[in-house]
Amino acid sequence: MGVLTIKSKQECMYDCISLGEVMLRFDPGNGRIRSARQFQVWEGGGEYNVSRGLTKCFGLKTAVVTSFAKNDIGELVEDFIMQGGVDTRFIKWVDFDGVGRTVRNGFNFTERGFGIRGAKGVSDRGNTAASQLKKGDVDWEYIFGKCGVRWFHTGGIFAALSETTPGVVIEAIQVAKKYGVIVSYDLNYRPSLWKSIGGKAKAQEVNREIAKYVDVMIGNEEDFTACLGFEIEGTDEKLTKLDVSGYRSMIETAVKAYPNFKVIATTLRTVKSATVNSWSAICWADGKFHEATQREDLEIFDRVGGGDSFASGLAYGFMRFNDAQLAVEYGAAHGALAMTTPGDTSMATLAEVEKLVKGGGARVDR
Repeated sequence: MGVLTIKSKQECMYDCISLGEVMLRFDPGNGRIRSARQFQVWEGGGEYNVSRGLTKCFGLKTAVVTSFAKNDIGELVEDFIMQGGVDTRFIKWVDFDGVGRTVRNGFNFTERGFGIRGAKGVSDRGNTAASQLKKGDVDWEYIFGKCGVRWFHTGGIFAALSETTPGVVIEAIQVAKKYGVIVSYDLNYRPSLWKSIGGKAKAQEVNREIAKYVDVMIGNEEDFTACLGFEIEGTDEKLTKLDVSGYRSMIETAVKAYPNFKVIATTLRTVKSATVNSWSAICWADGKFHEATQREDLEIFDRVGGGDSFASGLAYGFMRFNDAQLAVEYGAAHGALAMTTPGDTSMATLAEVEKLVKGGGARVDR
């Protein structure tokens, strides 16, 4: 028997469903947001990126629960989602007022950074349709009880969008648990989202309540510290190599505080520059720690979405093998590959991930 009790593909319409906001990302390429004269656009969203990776890279059947204002921008983002192979049937469409006074769609401007200049994101997402979702807007009984879902993923970005979105998360999770669905949650702390509504104190209030229902808790060191209040001892941002001892202690504390956690997974990153990181991950499951291969001096093209792609690979590893060591290896490999291409979402293939998991390098494939 594996680490998690996961429903079979035969009894479910979907392998994974994500709940979260999907925005239109504006990318200035090698330039800066403040001086750009043109942008490339694509879709992205912390929770959605996980389902998208599970479909495009790993070949699983996924859907997203979100909401858009009914206009050309919303339909453009929907078109991106469809290109990614993610089912759009659960999108809630809201009438647009012509201006955006009552509802709109979200934008995310992101520059990649280079060398000593870090990546930077500027969101324009206030009053969006997704942020206005509230309890009762989504028929979770139909999704989890009628359609059938193996894995449900959501996270702290969506929970931070408004006073009502945490309630949507808890409502969804409770119904998912009723039907035996594995629930994963990525803390994904974003200071800018919590800044005007209570900062870290509010983030901890919301996330500590949600954590009571989660099976698979995911995040990096800042996420666990800011959202759940678990401090990491003995870490040094100037380390040139990844030190996991402090992370092990933090995870052990988290397990004691939340005995419902069946899996805890955290990415390990030492930022040497915006374009050179050390990268790995650690996973606690079944009372044991499992560490992914450490990749020193990993060259980064676009770091945004690396953590989401880790979560995607982790979920695939559990759904495919139900093996914690393989899950953390697939997660770390997928996250590493995702950061070699532009955009929030992964452009990696399953063959590339498996090659990296098996120790393959970057020699040319011909």
